[in-house]
Amino acid sequence: MLIYKTKSGWQLETDGVRKQLPDGGIATREDLYGWLQQSAAAAPLATAGSEALAPIESQEVWAAGVTYFRSRTARMAESEVAGGGSFYDRVYNAARPELFFKALPHRVVGPGGAVRIRRDSKWNVPEPELVLVISPGGKIQGYTIGNDMSSRDIEGENPLYLPQAKSYDGSCALGPAILVTPEELAPSTEIRMNIVRAGASVFADSTTLAAMKRRPAELVEYLFRETSFPDGCFLLTGTGIIPPDTFTLQPGDAIEIAIDGIGSLRNTVA
Repeated sequence: MLIYKTKSGWQLETDGVRKQLPDGGIATREDLYGWLQQSAAAAPLATAGSEALAPIESQEVWAAGVTYFRSRTARMAESEVAGGGSFYDRVYNAARPELFFKALPHRVVGPGGAVRIRRDSKWNVPEPELVLVISPGGKIQGYTIGNDMSSRDIEGENPLYLPQAKSYDGSCALGPAILVTPEELAPSTEIRMNIVRAGASVFADSTTLAAMKRRPAELVEYLFRETSFPDGCFLLTGTGIIPPDTFTLQPGDAIEIAIDGIGSLRNTVA
């Protein structure tokens, strides 16, 4: 089942039909799939033309890094001059994953919105990621698409600058919907990204979840070890798609990220 947050509230889509869900927190439910099944029968049809918003309520957004070999290689290369390259190799092979805070809801951009690049950065890329939607009790309720905007030159200068490279206004996009399912996504699930500039594709690539070293449940377990989330949280799971070192985003670029079963998240660069 897919759920969308719109200006008129949450909507459920099944078999191509949209229904308006009753008011009430989505984030704090421990059995979201079961609640949606019960609500679907009595829910009225949704109003046509409701604009989709970022599918977030009051949750924090966190992220995991260096979960794909491609990310490990890129991070090592960008930090080699600063002497931090070995850190990324070590965390890729370590038992403990890299986890960091990404955004609060007011910094999150929804479908069709404008993501930002930092004014004090010269090397910026989007990072397309599968995002886990997690309940307060640590249960994976569903999945959405995320864009972890990143300033590679800032992080590469010194790994301690990662919060500045990753967390700023407009640095995260989520959407267009949450896929709510009790099942784990198949390793063959594909993630695709295409960046268009002046009407032409300037970068496109794809990967699958099979390339991710760490499993979603492992990342959630570490995140919840000593941290509570009364409103639940989102967790971006890392990227396996990184443009070449010669590429940087420019204002006006259009970024489209697609994940099988969830849809496509489209944003432009402010």
